[in-house]
Amino acid sequence: MEDFALEHINDSRRTILITAQLADSWNDRIKEIAPDFTIELRPWAKAADIPDELWENVEILFTLGAFPTPEQAPNLRWVQLYSAGANQAFTGPLAKSNAIITTASGVHAVNIAEYVLTTMLTWFHRYHQFGSWKQEGHWPDEHGRDLFMPEELRGKTLNVVGYGSIGREVARLAKSFGMRIIAMEQRPDHRDRGFLFPDIGDPEGKLPDHYYTKDQFQQALAESDVVVAAVPLTPDTRGMFDATAFHAMKESALFINIARGDVCKEPDLIKALKEKEIAGAALDVFADEPLPDSSPFFGLPNVIMSPHISGMTPHYNDRVAMIFTENLRRYLKGEPLYNTVNKERGY
Repeated sequence: MEDFALEHINDSRRTILITAQLADSWNDRIKEIAPDFTIELRPWAKAADIPDELWENVEILFTLGAFPTPEQAPNLRWVQLYSAGANQAFTGPLAKSNAIITTASGVHAVNIAEYVLTTMLTWFHRYHQFGSWKQEGHWPDEHGRDLFMPEELRGKTLNVVGYGSIGREVARLAKSFGMRIIAMEQRPDHRDRGFLFPDIGDPEGKLPDHYYTKDQFQQALAESDVVVAAVPLTPDTRGMFDATAFHAMKESALFINIARGDVCKEPDLIKALKEKEIAGAALDVFADEPLPDSSPFFGLPNVIMSPHISGMTPHYNDRVAMIFTENLRRYLKGEPLYNTVNKERGY
């Protein structure tokens, strides 16, 4: 959490504008926490749908993508994003805003971590091959059954590139399978300072067997059996998984990307997969989405793919509402907010 200082506006028209779709119970909770505010509920409204006279009174905005210009909302003090990503903070109207911006970081930790474990188990226990043989209408003969010989996760080295809320929950689950964990983390104390859900992740940063820095990236890749891209998309991380990175990995390595498609140079990854520089990949995100039918990824047998669905969960709205209401409570007390975006850092 970062230093937080705020001068509230003395105006009886102080307004919280919510364009997210929340259950009535959460809207009632918001009214209880902030009884001095007018609560405006405009589910899924776009910025153009909000009249100027309403924007003028908005002090707090909880939204996925309805962003006013600074001139439209002169009293805007805090924007809570509905998304865990902070890309919106660096483009469009938000880039010019002086408002505090917070994200829903942590909301995806459980479901995306389970997705990562699913892809690892699918890969190493050969489930991706069972379907192909099922379509053939028979199993391989006795000499071919070695194709199904599984590998165990126990003892393998998992490299979590980006030790945020998702990466920490991946590490927690993987540790229970007996995996060795290494992680890239820039903060010297390795603590998670974002919003914490109970019994999730690694708040104190104690699970990794070893931490490494950006300068040690290639060395860490060389000792990894599984590499999970879990970094935010920033100028520093864009294209970080390139030909050099894939060349540094083991030929038996599995690369998993649940970050953003642009953290990977896809032509380099396709080449590495075709030439067996790495064994395989599990990809949920791509540079172009939806992925074009012409994409070479569709024809690669050593790729497990999904259409950017790892972040989907029926619990999303409740979890993001928990983050917002806790931040609202802290905002009204003048306390530091969780998941504050640092524009200099890029997330």
